Amino acid sequence: MNQILVTEKLYITPELKRKKKIYKFNFIISIFLVFVLTSIYIYAEYDRNKSEATSKQILEEMNQTLASTAEDTTIAQDDILLVVLDGTEENYNQAEEEESQALSVANMNAQAEKYISSSGYTYKIIAKIEIPKINVTYSILQGETGSTEETEELLKISPLKFHGCDPNEVGNFCVVGHNYRNSKFFSKVPKLVVGDKVNLTDLTNRTITYEIYDMHTVDPSDTSDTTQLTGGKKELTLITCTDDGKQRVIVRCREVK
Repeated sequence: MNQILVTEKLYITPELKRKKKIYKFNFIISIFLVFVLTSIYIYAEYDRNKSEATSKQILEEMNQTLASTAEDTTIAQDDILLVVLDGTEENYNQAEEEESQALSVANMNAQAEKYISSSGYTYKIIAKIEIPKINVTYSILQGETGSTEETEELLKISPLKFHGCDPNEVGNFCVVGHNYRNSKFFSKVPKLVVGDKVNLTDLTNRTITYEIYDMHTVDPSDTSDTTQLTGGKKELTLITCTDDGKQRVIVRCREVK
């Protein structure tokens, strides 16, 4: 029986060649995109870890400032005691008033040391926030201009004052922080619930505990929760993004008496 031998080349038509080229091209593009996306993810994670390290350095500077304030307060109290032992009640009241003025939050904030970020923006460290339930402790920064560009850059290194009164004063102290969808910054803030506690320490080394009384989400353009109409109470509002970044998580807190 005769057999006809047909080589493989006879089956490779121009159409098949074209499809193979397309397949190879798509395969190479896919590999390239995977490489690019992986590189972007690795760099983003590196950048977040670097930001976290910077925030810890800022927190250490805040702790040193608070320790120095505590020493100054002790000295001031000793001076007042000497006045009482050596003078009249009028002198005591005057000395106490002078101490109160010297250690007021507003004065301390005004006198706070200024720092310059790696991106060139000036900021101050004005408070420390602690949320025991989610193991969060960060310094709170305040930018010099409040511009959008400044806010975006400073938020990369620590939570930031967004709006309102001075820390631990009557009014609504509003703080914004990034949600990196990991354990850093305000990523775990959306997991809080009504009744959880938040501690806020100002530059006078005074710590006030706040309790969450409301949580909800709003559109990014909705700023109604930054209102300063608190009925003479001290309030704290935490702001971060939802995990998809489309809305804002609002956490309203009130001073625990």
